[in-house]
Amino acid sequence: MPRHRKETHRINTVGWLRAAVLGANDGIVSTASLVLGMAGSQASHANILLAAVAGLVGGAMSMATGEYVSVSSQSDTEQAALAQERRELQEDGPGERRELAAIYVHRGLDLALARQVAEQLMAHDALAAHARDELGLSDLTAARPLQAAMASASSFAVGAALPLLMVAITPPGAVAGSVAAAALVALALLGGLAAGTGGARIVTGVFRVTFWSALAMGVTFGIGRAVGVSIA
Repeated sequence: MPRHRKETHRINTVGWLRAAVLGANDGIVSTASLVLGMAGSQASHANILLAAVAGLVGGAMSMATGEYVSVSSQSDTEQAALAQERRELQEDGPGERRELAAIYVHRGLDLALARQVAEQLMAHDALAAHARDELGLSDLTAARPLQAAMASASSFAVGAALPLLMVAITPPGAVAGSVAAAALVALALLGGLAAGTGGARIVTGVFRVTFWSALAMGVTFGIGRAVGVSIA
């Protein structure tokens, strides 16, 4: 009997890849923009470095908090739906079996086979069957607030570390140019990586992320320059 070959699909990586790239992109763009705004205002090198550190720490904590609250709300909704389904299974098992069979009929099975499948799945684990096929929930997609918060904070911090490092190692007069160049190169690499891993066009991914990021950094630098001149 031939062994079953486990298939892998790029779509399986989309969830974690999107979260990681989004966090890193945010870290790079927001911290680099903050640095460029400070540089445009003619702030001292020490103040620019302090702003970069504050941007990294504050941004990572903000990402973690936002992600934790958002995913916790999703988890609460999932748990409430499972509790309702558990009550319905206790109160009306036959009705829930018919409901599950109707789902399988809608997906293409004939009624007799659908009833047989529903019977066997519910005998094995009724709640899991309804969670998966009626509610669309599974262990793979279950909300994990702490994991999501840690992942978002870590990816943001990794991204924000690049402009912070560039500020630390670059002479004061060259901070704006070095930070902008390093940020755009890193963003282009991330955009290409995300597009390539997801099966999309690499050129499109690179152009999209670099264009909008350059625009954000340019606007922030311009505002910093305008505010710095007006204050001076």
